[in-house]
Order: sequence, then C-alpha cells, then structure tokens
Amino acid sequence: MTTEDLNTDDTGASGRPGLRTSPLHERHVALGAKLADFGGWSMPIEYAGGGVVAEHTAVRERVGVFDVSHLGKARVAGPGAADFVNRCFTNDLRRVGPGRAQYTMCLDKSGGVVDDLIQYLVGDDEVFLIPNAANTARVVELLRAAAPEGITVTDEHDRYGVIAVQGTRSDEVLKSLGLPVGHDYMSFVQAEWEGEPVIVCRTGYTGERGYELLPRWASAPRLWDALLTAVQDEGGLPCGLGARDTLRTEMGYPLHGNDLGPDITPVMAGAAWAVGWDKDTFWGKGAVAAQRAAKESRLMRGLVATGRGIPRAHCAVLSGSEVVGEVTSGTFSPTRKQGIALALLDRSVAVGDEVVIDVRGREIPAEVVKPPFVEVSVRED
Repeated sequence: MTTEDLNTDDTGASGRPGLRTSPLHERHVALGAKLADFGGWSMPIEYAGGGVVAEHTAVRERVGVFDVSHLGKARVAGPGAADFVNRCFTNDLRRVGPGRAQYTMCLDKSGGVVDDLIQYLVGDDEVFLIPNAANTARVVELLRAAAPEGITVTDEHDRYGVIAVQGTRSDEVLKSLGLPVGHDYMSFVQAEWEGEPVIVCRTGYTGERGYELLPRWASAPRLWDALLTAVQDEGGLPCGLGARDTLRTEMGYPLHGNDLGPDITPVMAGAAWAVGWDKDTFWGKGAVAAQRAAKESRLMRGLVATGRGIPRAHCAVLSGSEVVGEVTSGTFSPTRKQGIALALLDRSVAVGDEVVIDVRGREIPAEVVKPPFVEVSVRED
C-alpha cells in the first residue's frame, strides 16, 4: 500500500463509516492530521504544519514519533508454544533466546506470503506476535486451526497501543521519561511508566535507531502526550504513515501487499535470510525450497531514477523494448531527492544495469541497485 492508493480526507476525519480507530485518534484530529484507511483503520498520513518530507527529514536528522497502533497483536501461550510457532512460521526461533524479537513470515502452501510479522520470544511457553493490521485475523485463524491441545492463540489487537519513536535522538526522548534504552537491536524489555506497564522494543521500520513501545490501550494517550513533548523538545515532529512509507522504502524494507504477498514469495522478495531452511518444517516449506533450487523466479531489486519522475507500483520496467519486470513500491526519496523503487526483475537483469520505467506512458531512465538506497546515520545493529 502506498500513500497514493489511500482514501484520504483533508478535513481531519476518516470520512468513512466502519473504520476502526487507534486509542490516539482524537490526538491526531487535534493535530490536524490528514487521515486515511490503512488496513481498515483510520490512521494519520501526515500532520498539519509538517508534511511527509518534513516528517521524513525529522526522523533522518533528529527524531519522530508515530502511532502504529493499527498493527496487530496476538499471543500464543501454553506448553511448547515456541516450538509450535517455530513449526508454523519461516524463521527459526531457536536462533534467539527469551527477550529477543525476530522477523518472520507466515506462508501459504504455495509459498506465498500471508503476512510478515515480528515474533517476540517471551519464553518456551509464550510468543507474542505483531502481524500487519489487515492480516491479523487470518494469522490468528491459521494458528488456532493448527494449535495442539493446551496451546491458546489470543487476538489482542485492542489490548495494546503501539507508538514508535525513531531517529538519532530516540534514546534522549525515552530517557527523559525514565524509560529503558540501550538494549540490543531486536530485543525487548518489560518496563513501567507512571505505574502502568509498557513493553519497550528495540525495533522499527525506518532504518534509524529507534524503539517501539506497547502501552496498554487506555494508557496510550498519556504516553503519546509525554513522548510528543519530549520529541518536540529534541526538534522532532509527530510523523504519519506517509513518512513511514518513504523511510522504509529508502531502506528497501518490504511492505506486505506490495513487495510481499500471495504471488511474491520470500525467495522472490530477497527475504530468504528470514527462512530457517534447516528446520524440519514450516508452512509452505516445500514450495519455497523448490523455487529456491530452481533459480528461475524474478528477484527483488532496487531502482534509482536517473531522470525526472517518480516510479509507482505496477509500472513496467523495460530493457530496450523488452519488459523485464514490474515496480512493486515506488516513491520520491526525500533524502536523495530523486525517485526510487523496489521492483521484481528477471534474473537476466543485474545490479548496475540501465533500465527504463514506464510511468503512465512516460519513460524514466533508472539504474538497478542493491538496497538500501541511503546510508543511515545510526546503524540498527
């Protein structure tokens, strides 16, 4: 999903009945946010007085705070819960210990990606999951159908908010609230803020140093207020999901529905690193193992526009007169100040090759590159 695909309303309200709202919805309205439908949730794209480019730049240079409470939350608990989850999803939970997080994928039988998600290993008997908003119910349904006796799968979508603090000054923001900082990338700690529990995760979707905080739903507004004040004290901004999209694209991070999906497997998306190939089993293993061995599928590459224009999803990519691929995500890079894209390309196309992107009948020259498109100022690891 890209910002151009969203149903927006400049008045600050979603304008569409039936959309779910985060615990911070009234805060967004008060800040003059432009809201849109993200996976059935009314969420901010950008804020009045900011805008996507300003918010993006705040994260790259200072710090920003995002509401991502639309993301799903689910808990798998019971004897052997970790082993059960490990038999379902692609990555290998045995590579990490309690208190660690891991990127993984839920596949269908054909190897297509039902969802990509973060799994938090609480212990042998408990795993906490963060799926994408629109896919949470499906992931929970699949897990419940496969769960052995004694293991419960609970949809906790409305139990927690999720607030992301991202950028080079993120540690200073959390320190000012007395929250823990400095733990390893892809780890999490249980903490308290003003007597309320909050999970502090060293995770994010921007490439910059940052944290994702999970307060209880009811306490999320107070925490947002405090974080926003601290972010503004550091010269930062509240940031919408428009900036989140440009930030993640600059890093080459995939978005489900664009760069991952039923027709785009981990092998095609360049996400084979998140597959535990040595595991005895996981959903869809046979299909993706066969595809990996065949070495025939298209592969995800980066494109940098060398001419004026902005690539968009579904634009054809040509080499000479031959169509050699299709853009899956495209945007304007505020950091590079030029168009960038992720694209599925034939294996005959190599990094360094020159191609053309057909944007509504206008040909834009581009170079094939290996993401990320930018060098972040503070490395995740």
